[in-house]
Order: sequence, then C-alpha cells, then structure tokens
Amino acid sequence: MPETEDARPWVPPDGGIEDLRAAATGCHGCELWRDATQVVFSRGSASARMMLVGEQPGDREDLSGEPFVGPAGRLLTEVLDEAGIAEDEVYLTNAVKHFRFEHRGKRRIHEKPAVAHIVACRPWLEAEIAAVRPGVIVALGATAARALLNRTVRIGEERGRIQESAGPSASPVLVTVHPSSLLRLREAEDRARGRRGLADDLRRAHDVVA
Repeated sequence: MPETEDARPWVPPDGGIEDLRAAATGCHGCELWRDATQVVFSRGSASARMMLVGEQPGDREDLSGEPFVGPAGRLLTEVLDEAGIAEDEVYLTNAVKHFRFEHRGKRRIHEKPAVAHIVACRPWLEAEIAAVRPGVIVALGATAARALLNRTVRIGEERGRIQESAGPSASPVLVTVHPSSLLRLREAEDRARGRRGLADDLRRAHDVVA
C-alpha cells in the first residue's frame, strides 16, 4: 500500500507550521495523494492553546484545501460557539491529510482511512503538535484518537476523559465524537442531545487551558 513506511522523508525537522504546510504538498508517504485533489493540512493559529484533530478531509475540504469547511466543519463551528470557545482559539487539523474515497458514479464517497494511512501520516501530526505545543488536544472520533493514543479506542468508553498522549507530546488528550456522527442522527432530539454532549466535551477540554 504505502510507497514508503510513512511521511518522515517529507517532514522538515523542527519546522514551523508554514514550513510543514509547504512541505506537505509534496508528500507521497502513502498512495492517497494520487487520487486526492490536494493535500489538506490545517487552519488556525499556530499559537492556539487548543488543538482539534479530526479524521481526514472530506469532499469539500479536498476541493478547497482547508479542513472542516464541509457540513461537519460548519456544525463544529456552531458547537464551538455554543461552548463559548472562539474559533481563533483553536488549531484545526486531521490525522490523515489526503481524502480517501471511492467513486459511485460521479460522486466521491468518503471511505474510512486504513490503519496504514494513520501510521503513514502520524509524522505530520507529531510535527504539528511539536510546532503548536497545545495545552490540550481534542480527538474528534476514533481515527483521531487512534492517531494520538496509538491504539484502538472505543469512543463510548473513553469519551470526555483527560488522558496522556502516546507520542512525544506532553499535551493531554480528550476523546470525543466527530461532528459528522451527529449529522447522521435522524431524530431532532438525538441531534440536540449530541450537540450538547459535544459542547460539554469541548468546554471540559477548554477548561484545561482556560
């Protein structure tokens, strides 16, 4: 699957966020770069005290080149506002930097990243954490949690707890749901409950750096 073991050959040592973003455009650490429109790196302040890590870019993100600009990203923005957290207080990124999808007719349907993709992209995430040095990291969903904790994570069992990361970062990690999971809820009452729960988790993480 991967052309190399991971993205390390492309990650500049001790690079700042702009250095990392520029270098990531040439990354061939796995095969996902071939079909994606472009690398989708991050957005937000490099001095943010709170880092939010999602799964991978979606279709909208792949086309725009920025993370969290599709439906799940808009929902996240709304929930951050409900939690009383300004979006400029957070740094937004993904565990995997290229869009993995399958074609269904003319549509591109999201396909979950494989463990090998998470491993291949981990050097980028570790470099981002080293550059930003966040006071707390929020793992949005199981893929992000696996990338940060280096193990399988059951969201229902570990959600909302502050715990140590598995990598070189000393930043604590809080695991919660990905906002896309709320979009799949059919009942309005379930969606409202889900939003409140995500807002509560984001507040708990923000309290670490408040």
